[in-house]
Amino acid sequence: MRRIGASARAAARLVARADDRAKAAALRAMAAGLRDHKDWLQAENAKDLEAARANGLDAAMVDRLTLSDKALGLMAAGLEQIAAMPDPVGELTETRTRPNGMQVARMRVPLGVIAIVYESRPNVTIDAAALCLKSGNATILRGGSEAIHSNTALGRIVRAGLEAAGLPADAVQVVETTDRAAVGKLATMTEFVDVIVPRGGKGLIKRLSEEARVPVIKHLDGICHVYVDRDADLAKAHTIAFNAKTYRYGICGAMETLLVHAGVARAFLPPMGQALAEHGVEMRGCERTLALVPQAVPATEEDWDTEYLGPILSIKVVDDLDQAIGHIEAHGSRHTDSIVTENLSAARRFQREVDSSSVYVNLPTCFADGYEYGLGAEIGISTNKLHARGPVGLEGLTTLKWILTGDGQTRG
Repeated sequence: MRRIGASARAAARLVARADDRAKAAALRAMAAGLRDHKDWLQAENAKDLEAARANGLDAAMVDRLTLSDKALGLMAAGLEQIAAMPDPVGELTETRTRPNGMQVARMRVPLGVIAIVYESRPNVTIDAAALCLKSGNATILRGGSEAIHSNTALGRIVRAGLEAAGLPADAVQVVETTDRAAVGKLATMTEFVDVIVPRGGKGLIKRLSEEARVPVIKHLDGICHVYVDRDADLAKAHTIAFNAKTYRYGICGAMETLLVHAGVARAFLPPMGQALAEHGVEMRGCERTLALVPQAVPATEEDWDTEYLGPILSIKVVDDLDQAIGHIEAHGSRHTDSIVTENLSAARRFQREVDSSSVYVNLPTCFADGYEYGLGAEIGISTNKLHARGPVGLEGLTTLKWILTGDGQTRG
């Protein structure tokens, strides 16, 4: 791991000064490599699939692991899309001239070496490599043991693309060991790694949060709320809440708790409960919810703090906006929360006071995705308050430094 770290640090200096033509050429070469070597990649992937089935992995996990023709095509297209995106490195912002004629600006620069630890999905190997390269960073990728053959093969395609464009192959390195100790080492190599990004289950993220000595970009839970305000358009609220829960149960932006103002609960909750029940969603509610939704069962205190990632929803009737915000403050995970209202004052207050990485008005929380934000792609979603927050795209993989330009001015 120290050898990999040293190689990444050396490569980072070269990638940071690479021009966008070289980075784009490397990304396009990777896309061509995925298409040209599809049969070999799928043969390597088959080794992981065979082991996954032998180890009893569920069908959903096997599906995420599979490098189908469609999956490889989407990965190649994604590389080409990232290649065409504007290069964030070197961008100047906030330029101003001081009274003495000195120019002060901020320049966007790479973070350096980014380590990414992830599970199950081999497409992350390509997505992460592309985003880190485009933003001028070197990266160390450590995928899950269940995808070791797939990730190693994809890593070779990436390295070939880098070499074809004249960039250092060590700018992207896939850790080719399944030893869990490698993750622990990666998270403590402060001399080589600038930031680590865990993408996976709560256990992985919790472990890295506790063990890491390098900064971590992470979110631990996605306990997302939709609050239906007294001044909501109830037809709109019904559509938003239903989509927020049922679009996809397993994403971090799925609504896990529905909050409803007492003034509209009697009109809103019975049809909402009926629609969710017909869709197979189990509802766990407060006492006032139980009186209006016969399909619901009593909620426990633990329910308000649970990310279900499945067809289960907590529902609570609240007296006002203050109580809704207070509930989110007490039980939310600072991920994504939404208000449904036609009251501009309530909407602005909700966006100002709810301390989450994304706060919506009249939108379902399942929009929590870098692509939907216009970022092109994302490395993950951060609930950190320092540096990146929310979906982390190219800009989130860079930082800013001050750039001052003068003509001999001195400070008197």
